[in-house]
Amino acid sequence: MSAEPLGVDALDTLFGALADPTRRLLLQRLLAKGPATATALAEPLPVSRQAVVKHLQGLAAAGLVVAERDGREVRFRATPERLASAVGWLLDAGGSWDRRIDRLRRR
Repeated sequence: MSAEPLGVDALDTLFGALADPTRRLLLQRLLAKGPATATALAEPLPVSRQAVVKHLQGLAAAGLVVAERDGREVRFRATPERLASAVGWLLDAGGSWDRRIDRLRRR
């Protein structure tokens, strides 16, 4: 899977969404177990279903999940492609620092 580079605004939104521990937990759950409803995701958590929906909206705004309607149910599914873009950015940023450190060591 080839990750498309993200713009600054998209990266800000993505890393902002990942900064929240509840959002990370929800994303982890969706990545590990597949699509789920907000009710199912809220069940084991100490937060309300409404709070979970708000968190899912934040993840959706960052492109990390999509909502898919199935009759009366809405299931949320993780979109790992967007996460791959973030990982790509982190690897590029880390590589840049590695090159800088190498240059400093050579001096």
